[in-house]
Amino acid sequence: MADMMDTLQRSWWIFLLRGVSAIVFGIMAFAWPTLTLSALVMLFGAYVLVDGIVGLIDAARNRDRMTRVWPLVFEAAFGIVVGLLTLLLPGLTLLVLLMVIAAWAVVGGMLRIVLAFKIRHEITGEWFLIVGGMVSILFGVLLSALPQVGLVTLAWVIGIFAMAVGTLFLALALRLRNL
Repeated sequence: MADMMDTLQRSWWIFLLRGVSAIVFGIMAFAWPTLTLSALVMLFGAYVLVDGIVGLIDAARNRDRMTRVWPLVFEAAFGIVVGLLTLLLPGLTLLVLLMVIAAWAVVGGMLRIVLAFKIRHEITGEWFLIVGGMVSILFGVLLSALPQVGLVTLAWVIGIFAMAVGTLFLALALRLRNL
């Protein structure tokens, strides 16, 4: 324990750098929300593509054990298409992408609810799927209803998170330095 504390104390400046860079990123997210979101567009595309591929593999692996696998296959295929479009056509405007994300959330939520009702006799806790589906639908509807607010707010939420984490890292760095 003493060795770990000694190592942390000698590395206080690393936490300081991480805190400062997180705070700077947070400020940049507020100052340039579109640039922040452009980077996130690419990350989103990669995430949805991987999520769709993993979902498709999972559906294929479990097709013999599940009586209704088509909602999982459709959701995974939809995710793969959305991910590929996002990565291959990055020139799409953020507004169009936001609408695609909203559609993905609504369709995915509806499919999770359908799946929950189809397999309710085979599993317990299907309400998790239902609640998750409802949250996904609500998220998609809100993005559709308020797209401009959704884009800027998303960047700002990311900025707030980065600044909060940065502040905590700064506090930790100063505490370690004083020890």
